[in-house]
Amino acid sequence: MSELEQHFCPNEQCKNYGLRRQGNIAIRGKYGKDKSRDLLYCRKCGKRFGATHASALFGLHLSAETIRQIIHHAAEGVGVRATARLLELDKDTVNRVILRAGEHCAHVLSSLLTSLKMTEAQLDELWTFVKKRKILAVPKTSNASTDGRGSGRPSMRQPDY
Repeated sequence: MSELEQHFCPNEQCKNYGLRRQGNIAIRGKYGKDKSRDLLYCRKCGKRFGATHASALFGLHLSAETIRQIIHHAAEGVGVRATARLLELDKDTVNRVILRAGEHCAHVLSSLLTSLKMTEAQLDELWTFVKKRKILAVPKTSNASTDGRGSGRPSMRQPDY
């Protein structure tokens, strides 16, 4: 039952649209090739939807375990072709899963960052990095000779009187 509380109604006209833990989501049946995926519905508006409707898995014709393995290989730095060989999949399928997972992560991260209500931010590390980069920067020198101290200015000899 607690797993159902994580779902929400995707119907924008429903009173419970986007709200979790309202008790309006129930299992309607199973769907998919092997009938392993849950078909849910909203008790308020009657809208039916897949349990994975708001995830990166929705619409993919792969098992959740295969998708997990693809994402794991990508996170470990394994190439697309190598992942396709290891999991006996087409490289385009692996690319599609990685792209979809990346887009989903970007969407979730952007919505999380937008909802932050920050009043203060500490930028000490950023400032330290910028300050050090300015110190370490090598000054530009011209083709003219320097004064020996590395200032980049042409040396100006004082006349001997």
